Amino acid sequence: MSALVAERRTVASAVGPGPCPVIETERLVLRPHRLDDAEAIATSLGDFAVARMLTRVPVPYDRQDGLDWLNMVTSGLKPDWSFAITLDEVHVGVVSIELRHGLWHLGYWLNRFYWGRGLMSEAVDAALNRFFRRLPAAEVAVGAFTDNTASLRLLERRGCRIIGVTDVYSRGRNGMVTLVDMRLNQADFAARHL
Repeated sequence: MSALVAERRTVASAVGPGPCPVIETERLVLRPHRLDDAEAIATSLGDFAVARMLTRVPVPYDRQDGLDWLNMVTSGLKPDWSFAITLDEVHVGVVSIELRHGLWHLGYWLNRFYWGRGLMSEAVDAALNRFFRRLPAAEVAVGAFTDNTASLRLLERRGCRIIGVTDVYSRGRNGMVTLVDMRLNQADFAARHL
């Protein structure tokens, strides 16, 4: 075993939430990704309406891009959770909680044809609920572009606190975009129901 793999496993076991679980909600099943999700991911992220709201997704996005990403998230080398959001066994989106630069980051997207049904709220609530049960002292970073009002509303309703506004590079837009930077802890998330 390489030193890098051993180090990653040590970090994951020391600070990670454990293996990505399967979570069932009222309408959805959140499950770990599989390589055969590549086509559904490419179809969703190949839609500019979805890709334009993300920072790290290239445009155009194809099946090989999906496979490259899936190889990384299914490798088991990172402590991250990356859930396939499925509705009636159909892959409709992603919600992930990734450890980057020592801070957990929440990210998500949904196929455009499933927008407006409350599915992302359901998926994000389920993922965060399980995550905070595993790591109650963690703080989660999240952000949304200022022109993504639906995402900003979703995050506000989850209890996220705005810590600033910054310009970031969006690969999909091939330019700088203003991002509302937010943080969420277990107490703020729990208070969302009050």
